[in-house]
Amino acid sequence: MSHKQSNLVFSRRIGESAIVGEGDNAVKVTVVGYQGNQVKLSFAAPRHVAIDREEIRQRKEDFVC
Repeated sequence: MSHKQSNLVFSRRIGESAIVGEGDNAVKVTVVGYQGNQVKLSFAAPRHVAIDREEIRQRKEDFVC
């Protein structure tokens, strides 16, 4: 990504959420579980907001270019 980014790190317990974005673009991210070094997340987003794992997004971008 070429945009300037900022990072925010915070803790959430199972069942707790964070909201990313605002208004019609808001995405709710909820921790639904963890096992070892893996965390399971649930994303609730409007249909017009694309959500991909990083490696999938990279493949899509490489395919388009």
